[in-house]
Amino acid sequence: MAKRKLNRRQAWRIQKIQGERAERAKRRESKIQDQLNTSELGPEEEGVVIAHYGIQLDIERPSEPGSLYRCHLRANLPALVTGDRIIWRPGKDDIGVVVAQLPRTSELCRPDNHGRIKPVAANIDYIVLVVAPVPRAHPNLIDRYLVAAEAVDIEPVLLLNKTDLLNDENRQHLDALMQVYRDLGYKVLTASTKLEHGLDDIKALLKDHTSVFVGQSGVGKSSLVNVLLPDVDAKVGDLSEQTGKGTHTTTSAKLFHFPEGGSLIDSPGIREFGLWHMDPEDVINGFRELRNLPGYCRFRDCRHEQEPGCALLEALKKGEILPARMNSYRHILSSLDED
Repeated sequence: MAKRKLNRRQAWRIQKIQGERAERAKRRESKIQDQLNTSELGPEEEGVVIAHYGIQLDIERPSEPGSLYRCHLRANLPALVTGDRIIWRPGKDDIGVVVAQLPRTSELCRPDNHGRIKPVAANIDYIVLVVAPVPRAHPNLIDRYLVAAEAVDIEPVLLLNKTDLLNDENRQHLDALMQVYRDLGYKVLTASTKLEHGLDDIKALLKDHTSVFVGQSGVGKSSLVNVLLPDVDAKVGDLSEQTGKGTHTTTSAKLFHFPEGGSLIDSPGIREFGLWHMDPEDVINGFRELRNLPGYCRFRDCRHEQEPGCALLEALKKGEILPARMNSYRHILSSLDED
């Protein structure tokens, strides 16, 4: 259907409304900046970015979990993300100004629609990859998440959720699959919110750490979050996946605190990873058993397909690399152009 063309009066009215909105926003911002510049600001102190909305941030005092202060950025500071540790100065009416950014221990990035790599969260300790019997856990999908986690040098943890759905048809497959990753040195946990199984192990792992949950829709991330964060159901309501289609609508990353200690950063930009921005070296470095082998290949430009003297093919032949993992590596490589 063709778009209806606006007449001159309609176009003028829309332009007028947009101009008025822009002017009001400009006046509000100018008023806030004048307040920050003219009012007496408090002493400098450390804070954590709980959420960000453009140039405005919600800041929390580490000594006062749950206390939020709306802050503005000094013009000379880079863009900040949820999880950043900063130096800020409080002002009147719970409004302050961020004056410095502290060094990041890690940053989780993803490509935007234009291919630019941008951070979406900072200072993360664990990426928790949640899988379940339903939808079926596929090795290649798991490996894609692990490659993405290894690329940003944040420790991944596998969590087999919904163990109440294990049965004679899927138990052997999942037990063998999880053992593959245990043998590679990954932490593997199991849990069920219905049976209240494994929850203490999750709490113990996440305690005093900052984590993110990733995984397919329907694997039970929302159920885990609601159990681990019982007092913030309203805040994580957009995590609901009751339809099985992932109805997450949050547009900015937010940080929540676990009662037992530790934090969870949630964002739609974190829950799924695209790999299309990576190159072949990034992919091979994402496979722990492969990353050191290319240096032993006979040819420097070895593509690890059928070249003589290929260290990967030799390791595969000797059983040092599982065929399923080698297939995942090749599948991810071939999918980079498609992505």
